Amino acid sequence: MVKNENVKNGIVFPLGDRNDAYAQYFVGQSYLKGLVNDPAVNVGVSNVTFEPGCRNNWHIHHDGYQILLATGGEGWYQEAGQPARHLLPGDVVVTHDGIKHWHGATKDSWFSHIAITAGTPEWLEPVSDDDYDRLEVQSHD
Repeated sequence: MVKNENVKNGIVFPLGDRNDAYAQYFVGQSYLKGLVNDPAVNVGVSNVTFEPGCRNNWHIHHDGYQILLATGGEGWYQEAGQPARHLLPGDVVVTHDGIKHWHGATKDSWFSHIAITAGTPEWLEPVSDDDYDRLEVQSHD
């Protein structure tokens, strides 16, 4: 059973188009809707939506940062060497400059977040299926 299918219709912001430009850095299908496209602002703001099981590769933001604002469904965020964090709407993640990390949907749920990003991404290896499949949602008490 797939949870949170309403996310695919957009929660607060529109779903956006298939994220084909970055597809090589994702396992599964994601969708991207740019929200701030002002060349005078050196921060990108986008709505990113992940189908169930979709996640991006490990990556690092150089000379910048990334802030994620979870808006719909259920997802994961993990920094290298740390346990994965289960994300629900309203959760906020701050990734500092130079920190290796990944984020995406849980296996059985759509997931969306607003990504506020500065700097240059360095895309790395995919999250292995074995590592991803071992993630288990713990209750949010």
